[in-house]
Amino acid sequence: MAEKPHIITGNKGFVGSNLTQYFLEIDKLVLGVSRNPENDEINYLDLNLEIINKSRGFIHLAGKAHDLKKTSEDKEYFEINTELTKTLFNQFLKSDSEVFIYMSSVKAVAELVEGELTENVLAHPVTAYGKSKLAAENYILSQEIPQNKRVYILRPCMIHGPENKGNLNLLYSFVSQGIPYPFGKYQNKRSFVSVENLCFIINELIENNNIQSGIYNVADNTSLSTIDLVKIMGDVLNKPTKILNLPKRFIRFLAKVGDMIPIPINSERLQKLTENYEVSNLKIKEAIQKDLPLSAEEGIKKTIASF
Repeated sequence: MAEKPHIITGNKGFVGSNLTQYFLEIDKLVLGVSRNPENDEINYLDLNLEIINKSRGFIHLAGKAHDLKKTSEDKEYFEINTELTKTLFNQFLKSDSEVFIYMSSVKAVAELVEGELTENVLAHPVTAYGKSKLAAENYILSQEIPQNKRVYILRPCMIHGPENKGNLNLLYSFVSQGIPYPFGKYQNKRSFVSVENLCFIINELIENNNIQSGIYNVADNTSLSTIDLVKIMGDVLNKPTKILNLPKRFIRFLAKVGDMIPIPINSERLQKLTENYEVSNLKIKEAIQKDLPLSAEEGIKKTIASF
């Protein structure tokens, strides 16, 4: 029997392009779905039951990302992240396709984390982005799943990989320019996930029929402090790193100044750099019963080395 293709929405995005390449390297067929299709891709409007029937897996990555500049209207998030997901999931349920994977986010649960975020934490999203992702999750969970189908909701933490710094950008500018990192007084732990580990997990979910449908956090095995990140970057760039232990009171004052005038640090950036956000990946690791390809440190090194 001929190999069936795997539908990937948002195939031109960071995760989508990496997943497409990952699948092609292991001889999986891919059908990309895009707003502006090229070559063998198709448009969302042309995605119908006949096409989905011919697919084995449906990986829904497309969505409206969190707008750091805060210029987007709330309805845009719900139109794309919620309503589009409902439409595509309904098509999947009617089809012969076997596996549906929805890319949600830890932000569908919490903006701030005390302790470690598990799948059992009660969701209280704060932003329109998080709320729209949770609304899509809730719709998927409210539907009856046929016995011959499997449905997975993935909640990744911050994804990084070659050519994509994500929130590592500010740190990278500190280290690459030889600027001392001023927040040495802050001891924090954050979870990350390399795009390579994420692609590996998606493939395992498709191939392993024994993994139960449900919600799964996605993160690397260990969390890293921001100081750890600075040191890793320094090693990769072969630049000495200097950590300053400035008083927290002075740092908070600088951040408030930055809220009013354009300087490199403000309250939001300070929070991002120094907050704790640890995500448990125990459930997904127990499900796949395999080691992740990359450690947290190896993943960060590959990302930084690509810039």
